[in-house]
Amino acid sequence: MAAKKQLTNKFKAEYAKGTKKQKGEVLDRLEAVGMGRSTARRLLTQAVAATPREPAKRGRRPRYGRDAQMLLERLWLLMGMPCGPYMKAMFAQWIPALQANGELDRVDDAALGQVLSMSPATIDRRLRKLKAAGAPKGMSLTRPAPEHVRNSIRIRKCADEITRLPGLAETDTVAHCGASARGEFARTLTMVDYATNWTVNVTARNNAKSNIRAAVETAIPLFPFPVTCFDSDNGTEFINDELIDWLQQRDIEQTRSRPYRKNDQATVESRNNHVVRKYASYWRYDTQEQRDLLNRLWTLTYALLNLFTPTRKPVR
Repeated sequence: MAAKKQLTNKFKAEYAKGTKKQKGEVLDRLEAVGMGRSTARRLLTQAVAATPREPAKRGRRPRYGRDAQMLLERLWLLMGMPCGPYMKAMFAQWIPALQANGELDRVDDAALGQVLSMSPATIDRRLRKLKAAGAPKGMSLTRPAPEHVRNSIRIRKCADEITRLPGLAETDTVAHCGASARGEFARTLTMVDYATNWTVNVTARNNAKSNIRAAVETAIPLFPFPVTCFDSDNGTEFINDELIDWLQQRDIEQTRSRPYRKNDQATVESRNNHVVRKYASYWRYDTQEQRDLLNRLWTLTYALLNLFTPTRKPVR
């Protein structure tokens, strides 16, 4: 077959330009050397067929260049790694501030314009690979409190109607144990106001009830309004006599979520990931120096989250 193709390729130009009579003569010559007439016609037709063009690339041309992509990633890190809708809403406040402080002096205006024109969905799509670069999982070390103690505290469900007034603080802790739960390691207490999303973080030595009570005592004055309700999960660090008495003395109502129903505390659960894990990662912290470092970090994120970051869902 290869020899037949080579032979017909010699006559392809003549066959393509020839009249009907001339094409018949080419076929006669190929038939004379032992090639079937129909085979010769088929190979000559294939030989003179137009060279297939490369298929056109589907989709639109890239609208955003490499400079815009690099600038987007840099802004995302500077702004605290927000999601697309939050990042889009933050541009109006952050871009002028960054420009005033010289952070964008060497940035191309065209690249900046492309970033500012991106939609929230485009921002999320173009940051997907960077966000997925490292996504480790933590360990859940919550131990339920005794049933008779839990039953003394009212349950608050996610479907309950709640007056959206400041004062209801959802509370949880995150364990900084790294890859092993052995030994002593730090815990970060997170309190989030349900109505305003005002967020406070305090790191304690461990989850002993005295340490968690001391962390709560430190966190509550950091809210700009009175805390009237303390809502937590069913862990022993919250459901214990020391913290219950402390809250009662200050006329702060205590409620709890249902076991294994994280939606009852969706607000604080989101902060565990988007604040504590985002900034402190999944490393192990077990020394006084490391705990002091974390509390210094929470002092900075306190201003960043509560004063410079949207806390409610942006309206598109």
